[in-house]
Amino acid sequence: MKPTKYELKAEPRDLGKKNSDTLRDEKRVPAVLYGPRVEENLHFSVAEIDLEKILSIPQTKLQKLELDGKEYDTLLKRVEFHPVTDRPVHADFYKLEDDIALSLNIPVVLAGTAKGVRESGGRVFQPVRRIMVRVLPENIPAQFEIDITALGVNQSLSVGDLDAEGIEILDDPSRTIVTIAPPKSGSALSSAEDEEELVGAEEGEASEETADAAEAAE
Repeated sequence: MKPTKYELKAEPRDLGKKNSDTLRDEKRVPAVLYGPRVEENLHFSVAEIDLEKILSIPQTKLQKLELDGKEYDTLLKRVEFHPVTDRPVHADFYKLEDDIALSLNIPVVLAGTAKGVRESGGRVFQPVRRIMVRVLPENIPAQFEIDITALGVNQSLSVGDLDAEGIEILDDPSRTIVTIAPPKSGSALSSAEDEEELVGAEEGEASEETADAAEAAE
């Protein structure tokens, strides 16, 4: 599935903290556009409500940015948030070039109910929720959707199992994306199972943090 491209209108802005604070008071978010063929970064602002609409989409985020009568195909690369209000305070947009591949995180979503859950009361663990890839703009997927209906207890799918034609996957192919764990025994998990669940959760969090950091550094 291809990403939905959001039409985004922008307004030029002057640099400086005072101007940025004024924009935020007007519920506009200071932003910058950069890219491999952008000779000089473009500074502008977008409506906070438009940015929030884009952020609400749990998929790869592409935009057709309109600025000074010109249109740019862009990728929302990074958003900074206020530590107290959690409002967006700055956004980075990357200008896409048809012939230049880029690295980015692609969300992973699960579809269906696993056989091991339906028939045996197994539990679904998903330690990986984003995959780092390198891809040309025309092949950017909205997300990786994995059908888990055939998975039984103690079965799993790894990064190497993904159907990723035209996409270079940068993550280790052996990394487990999803596994079906045995059902709980009795009224409580054993300490070993508790540890397994905790490790799975921590691996997922670490994966997202590492991928986000790599994306921001791109």
